[in-house]
Amino acid sequence: MASPRQSVLAARHRALGSPLGDWNGMDTAWAYAQDVNAEHRAVRNVAGLFDVSGLRKVHITGPDALAVLNHVCTRDLNLIYPGKSAYAVICDDNGGFTDDCIMYHISPNNWIMVHGSGTALTQLTKSAEGRNVSILFDDDLHNISLQGPRAVHFLNEYTPFDLKSLKYFHQVSTTLFGRHCMISRTGYSGERGYEIFAKGDDVGHIWDNILEKGKSIGILPCSFNCLDMVRVESALFFYPYDMTEENDAWECGLGFAVSKKKTAEYRGKAALMARMGKEKVLLYGLIADTDQPTESGALLFADGKEVGKITGPMYSTILKKSLAIIKVKPEYAKEGVKLEVRGPKIQCTATAHPLPFDDPEKKKRGA
Repeated sequence: MASPRQSVLAARHRALGSPLGDWNGMDTAWAYAQDVNAEHRAVRNVAGLFDVSGLRKVHITGPDALAVLNHVCTRDLNLIYPGKSAYAVICDDNGGFTDDCIMYHISPNNWIMVHGSGTALTQLTKSAEGRNVSILFDDDLHNISLQGPRAVHFLNEYTPFDLKSLKYFHQVSTTLFGRHCMISRTGYSGERGYEIFAKGDDVGHIWDNILEKGKSIGILPCSFNCLDMVRVESALFFYPYDMTEENDAWECGLGFAVSKKKTAEYRGKAALMARMGKEKVLLYGLIADTDQPTESGALLFADGKEVGKITGPMYSTILKKSLAIIKVKPEYAKEGVKLEVRGPKIQCTATAHPLPFDDPEKKKRGA
């Protein structure tokens, strides 16, 4: 059965050998008829092109847009000027993690919220009740993402805007291959990359040109399986796999996304602040002693007792290590701690390791 949301790129994904599978209500290319490790190498060494249109895009406009969004998320959006964006956490009433998003400030009283599979839109709708604001969910606005060290030089050849001047977490309205789009210096790979937002009538033209003109330098279309690999290496967490409403921003290492001096009230603020320093688990890294990926949900043991579980496994042919994001009791989230993996198929020893695995100083994405 087809997913209720459709990307105009679906036929292109099928032509590349993808059977498509649902994510967030949209048919998504989880795999192509090519080696996912070649996709992984393309992202790390050249650039890879992803269709991430399954993310939900919401326009928020009107005099109360800023007030409503400030009530929804943990960031102080008063600091986010037009042309800039911010990563933010969305809490439930108990301060639990219910979604994350990027808030794009387009122009005064005009924002776009891009979020995943959590309850952001529901929370936004509740916060907008009785306010002078318009909320429009836009499935015609597609977004594709070119991630990798050569992305900036490649794209800069085909846009009139000087893309090298675009700062991290900033966006610009421009053209690419002659078609209107918004280019944002954001991504989900840990590399310097760009997300391209375009209407359905234009995104296919842009997608085709990137792959055609980028083929000679090694740009590849990349699947969601590849996206999962690079995001684990780069410690980019995925709701609800790595965290759920039982967790909070502190447990997820996302305290940077909580504006401590924000005076505006937001949903779950008091509860979230009260939970600081009381973490029951932490997200951390693991290097497993095996030559294959471990299993999501596999339990972790230490000192003869269960202390956590694996949430995001992958095997890196670049680092030649079996890596994983884990959810573990705080006393075991320390570099060098020895752990035991007990999964349905894989049982092995392992060592706790700080995140991220790739580019630990996070220099590439903000270069």
